[in-house]
Amino acid sequence: MTENNNSDQFNADELEAPEWLNAQFIAKVLSKYENESQLEVLDLKISPASAKGDHYASVMFRTSVEYKTGKGKFSKSLIVKTMPEQDGHKKDMLNESHLFETEIGMYGDVLPKFEKILQEVGDKTKLYVPCIYHSLEPRQVLIFDDLVPLGYSVMRNRELTIEELHSTFSKLAKWHAVSMKVQNEEPEYLKKYKHGLIELPNLMEDPMVTSGMDNFLQFLNKHPSLSKYIPYFEKMKGNYLEKLADFMTEYRRNPRDDGYYVLCHGDYHIRNMMFKHDKETGNLQDCMLVDFQICNLCPITVDIVYSIYMLMGPEERNKEWENILNYYFSTLLETLKKIGYKGDFPTLKEFWKQIHRSKYFDFFLATSFLPMMWAMKSNTIDFGEVAQNNEARLKCYQIEGYVKDMTIILPRFERLGYFDGI
Repeated sequence: MTENNNSDQFNADELEAPEWLNAQFIAKVLSKYENESQLEVLDLKISPASAKGDHYASVMFRTSVEYKTGKGKFSKSLIVKTMPEQDGHKKDMLNESHLFETEIGMYGDVLPKFEKILQEVGDKTKLYVPCIYHSLEPRQVLIFDDLVPLGYSVMRNRELTIEELHSTFSKLAKWHAVSMKVQNEEPEYLKKYKHGLIELPNLMEDPMVTSGMDNFLQFLNKHPSLSKYIPYFEKMKGNYLEKLADFMTEYRRNPRDDGYYVLCHGDYHIRNMMFKHDKETGNLQDCMLVDFQICNLCPITVDIVYSIYMLMGPEERNKEWENILNYYFSTLLETLKKIGYKGDFPTLKEFWKQIHRSKYFDFFLATSFLPMMWAMKSNTIDFGEVAQNNEARLKCYQIEGYVKDMTIILPRFERLGYFDGI
């Protein structure tokens, strides 16, 4: 039985654990992981592992287990991640996806290799928390040590500080740098990672995506100060999703000679990382990345542009974003030199050129995902409703923070020439 004290705080499909998630299953997992054939589970408590809106592409439970072996009695907190089993929108969207296949490959193969490359040059950066169990059959499951007892938490009640943002972008830059080295030296190694956001089954036909531009145009019509931008978005309305897909899948379909391509995280979102601070001083100690389900080879700017809208707060997005991205790039170059990268080094000028070339991703995020991000932060609109109901999505565009955001973002698009040639 799943334990929870306030069901309104959790996703509905995480309020009741599936029958297979029981003491017998957990005993089998721990016996294999600890190489203890006589392991016995004494007590098992199961609860939702995350708050409403933290994620959508999986179902997650926290299992607090007490057990004994020949060595004594122990307790452990685990995070169990699996596919949705309840019928509905989430299951329909994700059932035929490669999410777990991708994430198992990342935890079991790619991330350990990336960390080893960094360790060989004295960089002890941790890119991931070890996975203690995974399977694709008879069901798709991943199990990890719980980071919460180790002092990590998801940031829900405030925006990230510059120090915290630098920490996240430092890890991303190191990841990207190692990816470039591996691609340069072992070109076939990462090619199977080709299932990004665009390849999620049915996503591009889902109303959550297809309604975005119409909803945004309604928003512009309600704000006279922004009405000058209506003709641009009306003009792109018919083909901007096609242009977005061309950009996101560029590496696989039509790679450019001047393109920078890396293994991107693909969902570099504030809820896909956890932070650890010193309990006494409050000083930042670490940032841990999680959720590697849509990692794929694609333009380097997929993670970068996504982070502007899904990771940065409004102040940083509007005032500090260029400085933060320059910090990312300096860390990328520093790491490439440190790990002995033998390919052509990226330049800052070309990096920014490629960011500006990603404008259709900006348009998509600003018009479709950013309103939902504001809803998630406001805690006033149920994200499950937002994903499935257009009336709920329209409410997202009325949030004061989103309106203010667009009064800054749209003029920036204009200054950067993003509307030229639309």
